[in-house]
Amino acid sequence: MPEISRFFGIVVQMGCADVRQRSRPAALHVRYSGQKALIAIGTLALLRGRFSLRALGLVTEWAALHRAELMEDWNLARAQLKPIAPLE
Repeated sequence: MPEISRFFGIVVQMGCADVRQRSRPAALHVRYSGQKALIAIGTLALLRGRFSLRALGLVTEWAALHRAELMEDWNLARAQLKPIAPLE
C-alpha cells in the first residue's frame, strides 16, 4: 500500500484496492504504534480500527489541512487504471 505521508510516527497510506472499488468511500489507512485505522477523507470519521485520541486528533488535523490533495490523490489513483473487458 503506497505511503503518502509520515509524521510524528504516524504512517498514512492509501490503498489501491480501496480506490478501485467504486462503492468504498475515499479513505486513508493510518498506522501508529501497533494501532491501525481507516479514516474517511470526506468526513474525517473513523470507519474502522482503533487509534488513540491524540494520534487520531493529529491525523484529522493533518487531513483537514490536506483534504483537497488527498482527494486529488484518490482520484489520480482511480484514474491510473481503467477497466478492461473480461474474456467472454
